Amino acid sequence: MPPRTLYKKLVDSHTVAVLDEQHVLLYADLHIMNEYTSPQAFSSLRAARRGVLRPRQQLAVVSHIIPTHPVSVAQRVILDPASALQASNLKRNCREFGIKLFDTNHEQQGIEHIIAPEHGWIRPGMVVLCGDSHTTTYGALGALGFGVGTSEVEHILATQTLVYRLAQDLRIRVDGVLPVGTSVKDLILLIIARIGAQGARGYAVEFAGSTIAALSAEARMTLCNMAVEAGARAALIRPDQTTYDYIREKAQDLGEQDFAQALGDWRQLYSDEGAVFAVEHVFAAQEVAPFVTWGTSPDQAIAVNALIPDPLLAGDAHAAAATAQALQYMGLSAGSAIAGLPINRVFIGSCTNGRIEDLRIAAAIVKGQQVAPAVRAMVVPGSGAVRRQAEQEGLAAIFIAAGFEWRQPGCSMCLAMNDDVLAPGERCASTTNRNFEGRQGRGGRTHLMSPAMAAAAALSGCISDVRTLEKQHV
Repeated sequence: MPPRTLYKKLVDSHTVAVLDEQHVLLYADLHIMNEYTSPQAFSSLRAARRGVLRPRQQLAVVSHIIPTHPVSVAQRVILDPASALQASNLKRNCREFGIKLFDTNHEQQGIEHIIAPEHGWIRPGMVVLCGDSHTTTYGALGALGFGVGTSEVEHILATQTLVYRLAQDLRIRVDGVLPVGTSVKDLILLIIARIGAQGARGYAVEFAGSTIAALSAEARMTLCNMAVEAGARAALIRPDQTTYDYIREKAQDLGEQDFAQALGDWRQLYSDEGAVFAVEHVFAAQEVAPFVTWGTSPDQAIAVNALIPDPLLAGDAHAAAATAQALQYMGLSAGSAIAGLPINRVFIGSCTNGRIEDLRIAAAIVKGQQVAPAVRAMVVPGSGAVRRQAEQEGLAAIFIAAGFEWRQPGCSMCLAMNDDVLAPGERCASTTNRNFEGRQGRGGRTHLMSPAMAAAAALSGCISDVRTLEKQHV
């Protein structure tokens, strides 16, 4: 057998049938649903008098529409009628078809891409599908995860398979030590800025190199989560001891004998020597600086000490027009500094940066400090488990003392599907994954950055270089 990439090994091991040169029937180990991509599928199943083939390999979560007000879990109520209907429909569907549900008032409720790994349900070698593009997150643990369309959910529920179009292989190698004051969020923003929002379109991306190997499991999730913002159809990292330790801690149902047996299989999950990648990119960790988006696409990002680009210097007419349009929407001027730009809101959370490590980083910055008077800042843990751990570690107390709102878990201000939204013209320092026009609210202006940078912005009232802030408080 010729050398294979990790991606090809995962696809081959889950191929039920080869349909043609470009398509296979792919088996799914786990299918995750949320409140807004599943209703039509269940309606179609009923109309066709079909059942769910494997209910125990399904998981449902209410996360996008849920309010995050700081009330007890038992008191959480979705007041918006349309959203409440979505949640009640999901509950009814899951009850009827025997599917596990993290509902509005579930104590472990949270964001799907945080809940699934923290319960040990994502393991190396799996194929995981979900009606959400950031399912690429699971590649951090050596699983092939990707988003599916609403129309495909019915097929998955009925057959546990998907007609899947094969991707090409792309490898991104990063070596070296990330500089002080930077993080994996800065790394992925740099990568997206360099290769473009379509730079990985049609590819399954494998991240490799000493920088990647040194990352924690949660940091790897941030990396793989945002790979889709470069157009990636999947993102993968070779499982290693960091992966195994994470799974051992989280997968409480996996006994020692089963774990040992699985470990033998997981250690075969790597790209063979001589495996061919259609495209390869190489980066050096020392190139990374704190990054901030200035525009309305994740690839419109610069180092915090750089100047906002000029449309006249863009490479072609299309790029010039896109730059000009983004500047107009964001209310920015070409050639001006991004550092020092006043902000109104700060949001720390989301499936990109709502994990316990992210909250620890932000809390270390704000400890003993105060949120700027003109800023409304909120921290939204990614799950009930993250929230409880942050409270036990004293992180919540640090945020509250500094003037942050400490809220219940959910997708929150990542997208305007709940009541955590920006008002028109408000500017937000956000740890989320997308800065599209209106993403956080009609007319809202989003600047993507790391948890440390968002914390620094909350304290200073403007976009600030966290490296400078840290020196001031040494």
